[in-house]
Amino acid sequence: MTSRIPHLILALIAFSFSGCGDSESDTTGATRPAVQVTAEPWFKDVAKQSGLEFTWQSGADGDFNLPEIIGGGAAMIDYDRDGDLDLYFLQGGQILRQGQQDNLPNQLFRNDGNWNFVEVPGAAGADDRGYGMSVTTGDYDNDGDTDLYITNVGRDTLLRNDGGRFVDATEAAGLGDTGWGSATAFVDYDADGHLDLYVGKYLEWSPETEITCYSSLGKEDYCAPGNYPVAASDLLYRNRGDGTFEDVSKAAGIKTQNRTALGITTGDYDGDGHMDIFIANDGKPDTMWRNQGDGTFLDVGMRAGCAMDEDGKEKAGMGVGSTDLDDDGDLDLVVCNLVNESDSMFLNQGDYFIDATARKGVKRATSSYTRFGLGWIDLDNDGHLDLYEATGHVQRRADSKSDDPYAQEDLLLRGTPGGRFEMVKPSGGTSAKLHRTSRAAVFGDLDDDGLVDVLVVNRDAPANLYRNVVASPGNWCVIRVLNEHGQDAIGAVLTGQLGERTITRPVQTAHSYFAANDPRIHIGLGPADRLEAVEILWPDGTRGSFGDLTANQVHEVRRMNGSDPEGPASADQ
Repeated sequence: MTSRIPHLILALIAFSFSGCGDSESDTTGATRPAVQVTAEPWFKDVAKQSGLEFTWQSGADGDFNLPEIIGGGAAMIDYDRDGDLDLYFLQGGQILRQGQQDNLPNQLFRNDGNWNFVEVPGAAGADDRGYGMSVTTGDYDNDGDTDLYITNVGRDTLLRNDGGRFVDATEAAGLGDTGWGSATAFVDYDADGHLDLYVGKYLEWSPETEITCYSSLGKEDYCAPGNYPVAASDLLYRNRGDGTFEDVSKAAGIKTQNRTALGITTGDYDGDGHMDIFIANDGKPDTMWRNQGDGTFLDVGMRAGCAMDEDGKEKAGMGVGSTDLDDDGDLDLVVCNLVNESDSMFLNQGDYFIDATARKGVKRATSSYTRFGLGWIDLDNDGHLDLYEATGHVQRRADSKSDDPYAQEDLLLRGTPGGRFEMVKPSGGTSAKLHRTSRAAVFGDLDDDGLVDVLVVNRDAPANLYRNVVASPGNWCVIRVLNEHGQDAIGAVLTGQLGERTITRPVQTAHSYFAANDPRIHIGLGPADRLEAVEILWPDGTRGSFGDLTANQVHEVRRMNGSDPEGPASADQ
């Protein structure tokens, strides 16, 4: 057994439960039941037949080391620039052997088309052997190749992509923190054309300082983060533009608080032209880092109304989604949380957010599950955003329906024209009842058919690769927005007209939970045959107009030399 702090904590493992009741209230105070709809399956698990064999191994051996119930992450990345999204998985293994050569390596699967994935030997140099948590993607050195940053329990790793082969550039870049890394994102916060790096931290933790907790079942189990004496402060690194980074965490104000980061997304939430950073924290108020434009950040989460729910309760924040739900031109937020805590859906009002969880039909529908990975995406192309959530408990349950006492079914909620969400049955949109302890959920169009597919990482069980097979989908546009270096313009924002609606979508890969997603913008069009009057707001504040984009095509819009944009080049399907 691992040496532990000699005290026991009883029942506190229940984390922060909040009573959500049996019905939801609309804006008038009337109650509405959660709505369910029955449909044909939206997804088919094709992992095995596609050649994808991966299991995130927690290394659990009865010591209940907390990282075993938190990981792990994955990415969709076109590492070889052949136009297809490949799949990259972080691995766990044994915490006590993290970073050693006998620990399990990360794995990379090349997309050869037609739903055929082939494992790449040595992960093309990306076979890091840390105890993997999260991953982010971006071209930090502006060479046209997508790079990887990995957070571990232990030394983090920067992998520079050199023409489809990865090189460990951690030490040379001045990175490699050795704490417990969690949510992470590339973000150009100073708009200098070089991607900077935000690295979330979870706890000051080691196997030697692990503590013992018991669940309500009277058995030893994983502890809640609030039981640990020290939370951790996040890190912010400024990209110098020469392949190295400078730790500006203290100077930028990030060191002013210690919290428990698990989810991350970025965007200009107050419309002042500067990229802000939103962090979902576990059992603590969520953080909205407002970029003040002078290299410093200020947490305005409490003032802006997105740190806690409308009842003033802090939740166990995990996965995050960020897009424009209500077509008003600014980015809204959704955060998924622990069982007995509903999602929090925050609508952006410009200077502040309102909690619209109940009125959108999400409160009761989600509170019976512990949710991690999250996708706020139009999955049936009807023009309205849906919600997919990967689930799995963090403490053992007496009502478990599988041999895994932490397992649950994933969730799928369909968005409606009225702005509410309906629970889709069968649960998770699959024909078979799949109970897994799921963590990362990664979203992207793996076969360029205009339907967003889903990759789910499970604890000590095979990953699920869900092909989107929804019946009678609407029309669609997929848009890849490229900067002058030929790489995805992370932080750019697309607007376009869909009938009387103005659609606003950011270029982002950092959302969900411990995931790096398809950087392309996917827009369901319903019956419309085009997205009209498309404009791009580039990260430096300049704009480009691209006219109309026809339906059912993958489009590419590119900025040339940082000045006037070039018109869109469309690739017919």
